[in-house]
Amino acid sequence: MSLFTRLPAILSMLVLSAGIAAADPLQLLMFEREGCIYCKQWNEEIAPIYPKTAQGEAAPLRRLDITAPLPADVTLTGRRPAFTPTFVLTRDGTEVARLEGYAGDEFFWVLLDGMLGRAGWSADPAAAETAAPVSATD
Repeated sequence: MSLFTRLPAILSMLVLSAGIAAADPLQLLMFEREGCIYCKQWNEEIAPIYPKTAQGEAAPLRRLDITAPLPADVTLTGRRPAFTPTFVLTRDGTEVARLEGYAGDEFFWVLLDGMLGRAGWSADPAAAETAAPVSATD
């Protein structure tokens, strides 16, 4: 089978993948506050590399002051965060998973991967296509 006979199928998959990504944006909210030592630690250990990772590309970081009013485009399914840092994974602005606190870089990546996995994301594109969607109550 030549490339030309497979080209329509390849293009369809690319268009479908782009449509799914555009219709299903993930974002990682970081609720933080001035003087938080764990926020400072996260900023030193994770912040410089986060946007360069597959996780950071899948769920770009958005920082929010924990004391500020909740932005109109964010819907939390649980209580408002009380601890900093609190990381809330959202899909189209609605909470799908939450991580409270920061216990070091190794724990963060493992827990973040779990949150993203529950949201249907995988670093392996083939696995992500077959993942079941997650509801906001999972």
